[in-house]
Amino acid sequence: MSDLFLGLISGTSADGIDAAIVRFDDRADGTLDAELRFGATYPWDPALRARLVALGQQAASLTLDDVGELDVLIADAFADAALAAITDAGLTAADIRAIGSHGQTLRHRPCGRDNDGRAPFTLQLGDGARIAEGTGVATVADFRRRDVAAGGHGAPLLPALHAALLSRPGEDRAVLNLGGIANLTLLPGDGGPVRGFDTGPANGLMDAWCLRHTGEAFDRGGALAARGRVDAGLLARLRSEPWFAAPPPKSTGRDQFHLDWVDAALQGGESIADIQATLLALSVATITDALRATQPGTARVIGCGGGVHNGALMRALGEALPGVAVESSAAHGLDPDHVEAMGFAWLARQTVLGRPGNLPSVTGAAGPRVLGVVHPA
Repeated sequence: MSDLFLGLISGTSADGIDAAIVRFDDRADGTLDAELRFGATYPWDPALRARLVALGQQAASLTLDDVGELDVLIADAFADAALAAITDAGLTAADIRAIGSHGQTLRHRPCGRDNDGRAPFTLQLGDGARIAEGTGVATVADFRRRDVAAGGHGAPLLPALHAALLSRPGEDRAVLNLGGIANLTLLPGDGGPVRGFDTGPANGLMDAWCLRHTGEAFDRGGALAARGRVDAGLLARLRSEPWFAAPPPKSTGRDQFHLDWVDAALQGGESIADIQATLLALSVATITDALRATQPGTARVIGCGGGVHNGALMRALGEALPGVAVESSAAHGLDPDHVEAMGFAWLARQTVLGRPGNLPSVTGAAGPRVLGVVHPA
């Protein structure tokens, strides 16, 4: 039976569908070997991406018919990405044991969030049954809801994999995923419990601001932010958001941190570049505040996700954390663009093998749970 798994994810930035084909092997010492056999990012259809971005920025109201249609369109796009990855890797569908699909988050309202008295929930679109039909490969999807049902936040889900691949005795480390939202995995060097949580916006607000004012999907290299100056008053108003002061476990998404939220803090007259610089400063401040509060002895921050390519962001993080090594996961043999997709390949493997995928110390769930729904080939 094949030991190759294919992970698919489109994060809060919705900048493409990441696909990773991975071979995993359990070592005798209990650690994990992960070999990335193939990784690529496949673009969304522009019209569909525009709908997803508008949805994430709360610029669209959905009917039930809209939700149903998006569930199908997203699944078909994920299936196409999976088939393209299999072909581009020189493989066939029969070579893949299972696909792990994150889907596209529609709404994330886990426990501990202000739900206006409503029950906590999380909802990702991209019908796993349709992906299985479209690819002929068993597909595991809907990973987050079981953890939420167990009282957890359903996020982040990758700290267990981060721990298996990147922890080192004697050195406190943090893995920093810089997607649309930033999240930290804390890996204590003394073997203590792994923790992880969202810290707030990473690329999401900067991408949205850049798209609105320049037509570009993201601020390449942080060039727009580099032309501006941080607006201290605006930064203070944004940092006053109560969510930032809430203790872990916690998670968030584009549905909370969107441009309407930024617009409400503007006073008029701010320059486009200054606001971009301030949004970058917000990401840096909230990440570093969270790290100092939860693991002040961190010696090394290992970055992954699209934000690693934002030179201005990485430099600012390094300056804000003197004495701490801030580096890309590439320095540890892991392509920063594909770590998350590798994670969902690993989660599919955990589910197929009947193993838990969550860490209660991270999500706050009542206990370890096998995650996801399996749609056979």
